Amino acid sequence: MIELFLPDAAATDQLGQALAATRPALAVVHLQGDLGAGKSTLARALLRALGVQGAIRSPTYTLVERYPVAGGEAWHLDLYRIGDAGELDFLGLDDAAATLWLVEWPERGRGGLPPTDLSVALAMEGTGRRARLAAASEAGRQWLQRLAHTGHLQGLSVS
Repeated sequence: MIELFLPDAAATDQLGQALAATRPALAVVHLQGDLGAGKSTLARALLRALGVQGAIRSPTYTLVERYPVAGGEAWHLDLYRIGDAGELDFLGLDDAAATLWLVEWPERGRGGLPPTDLSVALAMEGTGRRARLAAASEAGRQWLQRLAHTGHLQGLSVS
């Protein structure tokens, strides 16, 4: 596990860039936290670092937004508005089509999502945010190792 304090938006962007620079070819990321904790902000920073141009929309109402990235397609899901995992069937999600899943409110899609590689829990703390990154698979463990050892987190408060 890696725990970070993100004092401002620039630090959140840096974490997104670091995750993009070290990500595996295929990954499922669960973004957890209360409303306003920074889940969409982190997803936007990660997608921007992967080269997504133009508007990066929040999937709050569309539930899923798809973006072309090197090596495939990234899907950003916001499951806050679904009632149960069965509703995922109507979104046209196919495990083989996305190389990166960024899932907000993943607990609402439990049982209908592919296995998690990395969980990022965000929480407000003072004027910043606390981020806890935890691996949930071997790919996630390797991702965290690359993240910790490549210098991409330099300047951030790691605990």
